[in-house]
Formats: sequence, structure tokens, C-alpha cells
Amino acid sequence: MRYNDNIGKMHLSHPRIFTSVLLIITLTLLLSCEKNAPADEPVATTKTISAVDISSFPEIEQSQPVFYTHENQAADFLQILKNSGINTIRLRLWIKPQNGHSGFAEVKAFSERLKALHFRIWLSVHYSDTWADPGHQKIPAIWEGIGFEALNDSVQNYTQSIVEQIKPDYIQIGNEINPGFLHPFGNRHTNPQQFITLMHNAIQVVRKHSPQTQIMIHYTGISGAEKFFEELETLDYDIIGLSYYPIWHGNDLSDLEFVLKNLGEASGKELVIAETAYPFTLGWDDYTNNIVGLEEHLILPQYPASPQGQRAFIKAIRKLIVEQTANGLGFCYWGAELIAWKGEQATDASPWENQALFDFNNRELPVLEEFKIADTK
Repeated sequence: MRYNDNIGKMHLSHPRIFTSVLLIITLTLLLSCEKNAPADEPVATTKTISAVDISSFPEIEQSQPVFYTHENQAADFLQILKNSGINTIRLRLWIKPQNGHSGFAEVKAFSERLKALHFRIWLSVHYSDTWADPGHQKIPAIWEGIGFEALNDSVQNYTQSIVEQIKPDYIQIGNEINPGFLHPFGNRHTNPQQFITLMHNAIQVVRKHSPQTQIMIHYTGISGAEKFFEELETLDYDIIGLSYYPIWHGNDLSDLEFVLKNLGEASGKELVIAETAYPFTLGWDDYTNNIVGLEEHLILPQYPASPQGQRAFIKAIRKLIVEQTANGLGFCYWGAELIAWKGEQATDASPWENQALFDFNNRELPVLEEFKIADTK
């Protein structure tokens, strides 16, 4: 039927008809908005942290791997994590990495993408161009040769840029800083006061420019942890983060439980397992030497290197930190994404593919069921 403009104008001029038409248009628009509204759930309000570190995913993604659900259905990697109950993504941040990965631009872009999926962002700021850990706390190249005061200013300016531009939910001031950071200036053993000063000033920058961001201090292992955090009692931070890997930190979870209890009581701080992982096999999927490859690296017989052994270990970690630790917030699984992405012949790819959360066919493993954490806090 052809529409006649004149008839349409004549009919709409009648008040009752005009009101009815207007009502129909309004209802149609409302229904249309509801239909087209994004299906994503609102940002999680739970306080409990169910996290994975997937810092290498932007690099791995470039090889276009296909990931699968446990039902062998191809699915988006990040959506698999989301559907598993993971609410927080941890990312390392390097100052000027050689290949650009884990640098400011990549981490900022990836963080924005993750926030759009309603993940919380947890930044592990290394204050280095490369890995920072107990054996390596190397000052970045752009800060080499400057004095302590200039370094102090640089750290504050850099930290301000991070919280203002990326706006993380959680921020670590340094990564695995058992011996301090930014050596030699921030060496905990040889320059303890400078170490505290650098930490204090970086923390105050976060408090001033991003007061909603929770501040974490990260120590690896359990040996010496109580003394370390006692030395830092004057610092204004929120969360104690501990790394725990059986290969390096012992094969008795009761030791971990004991330290967590003492730290919580002495400091009054909330606690997280900032890094942990466990193998689902002692096999390999590329020619890069794996870090965990021997039975002596395991906790036996409770947790064999199998899909169910991996799941049982993470279940034990989850129960320990969330249910049995008074101030426990949750945990983070490190290297969830580290499949053998360069192919089975690669000697420079993943030393961690037997500890990823996906098997050698990139199919999600049963361990992901343990990330569905009820909010008990």
C-alpha cells in the first residue's frame, strides 16, 4: 500500500490519534533499546579475587590459536575465562621492553579491552625493562646514570601515569621484591632507607591520584616473609601478595597456611596468593625446556601431574586462602595462557605449556571449574 503524505498529516493532526501514535513510537523505541542493550553482566561487585595472569596473551594471540571449551566447541579465549568465574586479570608492566610486549601501550590497550568485558585489572609493575624477581631487579635503561633524587621523581611520575591512564583496580609496587627493587638504589639490604622511601613515595602517588586503586606488596615464597613485611610496617598499603610454587617454595601446604595466618594476624592486611600454578602433565608440546618436568617438583601422592591433580591442587589453594584464611581475598594463576603457541618444533616458546589452563589441543582443563568462587568476605 502506498503511503499518502497528505492523509498522514491530516490524521496526525487529531489530538487523540497523535497521542496514540506517540505512545506507540515511545514503546517501540524502549523495546528496541532493551533488545539491543549489551548482554554483558554488570561489573562484579564481589570482593573475592579469582584471577589469572595472561600477560603474554597479546603476543600469543598474533599466532591466531583456536581455543576450545571442554565440549570441544571453538570459543573466544577471554570468554572461556569469563564463563569460568574469573573476575580479575593480572598483567605485568615493563617500562621499555625490547619487543614492545608488556610495555605501556600494549598493557593500556589490553586493559581497556578487558575492562569492556568487565574484568578487574591487576597490574604487576616491575619498574624494569624486563623480568623483576628476587634475582633480578635491574633499573630500566632510561633511568641509568641518574642520582637518587632524580630516580625518586621518575618513579613517582611513572606511577602517576600508570594510575591516571590505565586506572587499575589493583597495583603492585614492584614484583617479587624480596631484595627490594631498582637496584642498587632500592636494594633492601644495602640501601634499606632508600628502598622504603621509593616505596612510600610511589604508594602516596597512587593514594593521591587513584584513591580507589588497591595497593599490593608482592613477596615470593614463604621463607622470610614475616620478617620482610615487618620491615614494611610503616608503609600504607592494602594487600599482601605471596607467590607459592611447590618447585621453589616447598611441598607442604601446611607451611603456607601457617605463614598466611601469622602474616594476617601481625599486619592486619588482606592477603592473596599472587602467583601459583601446577602441571597437568610432565610431558611437553614444544622443544622449549619446561620449568616443571620431574616428579620431585610435585606434591605427591596428593597432586599428581594430571588434569585432576592440577585441579585438586588449585582447589586446595582456593580453600586455603579463601575459606581458611581470615583475611584471605583469593588467588591468581600464573601463565594460564602459555600454550606452545610457536609450534611443536620451537625452542624459544613456552616453558610452561604443561602448566597452562588449556591442554595440548587448546581445550580448557577441568581446573577452570575451581575459579568459581563464592563471595564469602
